[in-house]
Amino acid sequence: MTAVFGVETSCLGQRWCMPDFPDEEIRALMKAGVESENFAKMLAVRGIQPDEVSFFMDPRLKDMPDPVLILKQADVAAKRIADAVVHKQKIGIFGDYDVDGITSTTLIYTFLKKVSDAEIFAKIPERDDGYGPTPVAMKDFVDKGVELVVTVDCGTSAYEAFAAIPNTDIVVIDHHEQDGDLPQIVAVVNPKRTDEYVNELTKKYYPRDMAAVGVVFMVLVALNRELRTRGWYDDKRQEPDLREGLDLVALGTVCDVMKLHGINRLFVKYGLQVMANRKNNGLNCLQTMVKVKDKPTSWTLSHLIGPRLNAGGRIGSSNLGFQLLCSENMSDANGIVLKLEDLNTQRRDMCSEVLRQAIIQVEQEPEDCPVVFAYGKDWHHGVIGIIAGKLKDRYKKPALVMCGEAEDVHGSGRSVPDFDLGAAIFKAKEVGILTAGGGHTLAAGFSLTTEKIEEFKSFIVEQRLSKDVVKYADLNIDAALSMSAANSDLLKRIEMLEPYGEANPEPMLALADVTIISPRIVGVGHVSCRLRCAGCRDLSAIAYNSADSDLGMTLLKSDGAVCHIAGTLHWDTYHGDNAVQFYIEDIAVVV
Repeated sequence: MTAVFGVETSCLGQRWCMPDFPDEEIRALMKAGVESENFAKMLAVRGIQPDEVSFFMDPRLKDMPDPVLILKQADVAAKRIADAVVHKQKIGIFGDYDVDGITSTTLIYTFLKKVSDAEIFAKIPERDDGYGPTPVAMKDFVDKGVELVVTVDCGTSAYEAFAAIPNTDIVVIDHHEQDGDLPQIVAVVNPKRTDEYVNELTKKYYPRDMAAVGVVFMVLVALNRELRTRGWYDDKRQEPDLREGLDLVALGTVCDVMKLHGINRLFVKYGLQVMANRKNNGLNCLQTMVKVKDKPTSWTLSHLIGPRLNAGGRIGSSNLGFQLLCSENMSDANGIVLKLEDLNTQRRDMCSEVLRQAIIQVEQEPEDCPVVFAYGKDWHHGVIGIIAGKLKDRYKKPALVMCGEAEDVHGSGRSVPDFDLGAAIFKAKEVGILTAGGGHTLAAGFSLTTEKIEEFKSFIVEQRLSKDVVKYADLNIDAALSMSAANSDLLKRIEMLEPYGEANPEPMLALADVTIISPRIVGVGHVSCRLRCAGCRDLSAIAYNSADSDLGMTLLKSDGAVCHIAGTLHWDTYHGDNAVQFYIEDIAVVV
């Protein structure tokens, strides 16, 4: 990593860095069709290889791989579910209470309701019930006469729950890490199976990084084909258009913070287009509530729609989100959206207070501790995952937040790229420190007793210290440019990187040696200015919500000063005429 323009400490105290790439790597990307060196570097930062350029730049549904070639037992699962459809067997669907679980449950439930005449039961547990299937929930399905249980976004390690219904067929569609042997059931479709396929298709499409809703979609593709092969569709029973469910796939993928590479990028690109058509009543009402006027973006999903859909599972009723996404009329949908909006407001207020208390705790610990911990016995366990994420972003370290007392302490963690938190949680469970736990590389949940908290903290710190601790840049730069290069041609190329998300953030640009002209406060706390460089047309720039921050105050004092600027490039809709505008994120005054 090289310090960009030598900026080691910006006005926000940040170090600007950009990876060093061999010239031959950049040339190889350009030979693969990338038009400029700067854009090739942006792709290199995202880990895109020359043979991946075409699909990354222009993913198409027709190029989607066959599910049975990238997911083990997808064909077995499809055939068993098809049997249940054809023979009108009762089917029980058990999901998780987060956005990925809710969208996964809705996707398969709505599909089966369209193609089957049998009764379909769906269950979203409350957060207090704990994660994953329970013996009680499984027996409840059996009491209803269910002959096939399908779990989504959970179930890979639900040995006890499945043992409670030994005579009922079970299919698991999941994406969580495998913990020990797989349960002995009809099928486990999970890209993180330890015996999952490793071939050219899986290397190209990254199925291991799929959200559960993406795995469900792939199983439905296989199921739909199976039903078609059996002649299930006729003049009376029309074949569903699976593309109509891609809005749910995009929502679950973005909100579960999956990497937007490979097949995930395909799902989100097309899913956003489907969502813009507003055919799902629930999503339509949510978009209206959050005032989405133009086409939704991945930011819309992660920052506006996702939190509201999640609010029910965090501090209200988990079933609200499922009911919303399945709403058959706008009146019902509007009523649920209002409930979720109220819950989300309560959730935000709760998060503000818990975060304040957590920061006080963290600030009292040694700065050199490689992991951040916070614990409050009275904190609501529905918000601790959010707090863990905020602490991770603030301190740039893995963060684990716990709540509860005695025998019932719940925890949630968020990690940084070089530390596999899910694996560490599994180890802690194996050695008896945790009573339960699981998750992904970057996120995990767990349970333990109060008396084990200190032992758990020491264990995680030891796991962290056993790995190479990487010091990350405070601000990662995608391209270092002269101001003349920040033009409409570059922005048109940058737009080809959308949709943005995990592992594909909006490109952060650094402009060298620009002069700040006429900085002033505009609107409600924004700072506007012009950027000037010899031989170039002035570039409009703005730093949003910055007037009372170090960034805004530095800009206001820098009229006529030469600076390096970091930020993102956008269309200037105010001045028009194909003009661009720079959104300032940081500044370093040239001494």
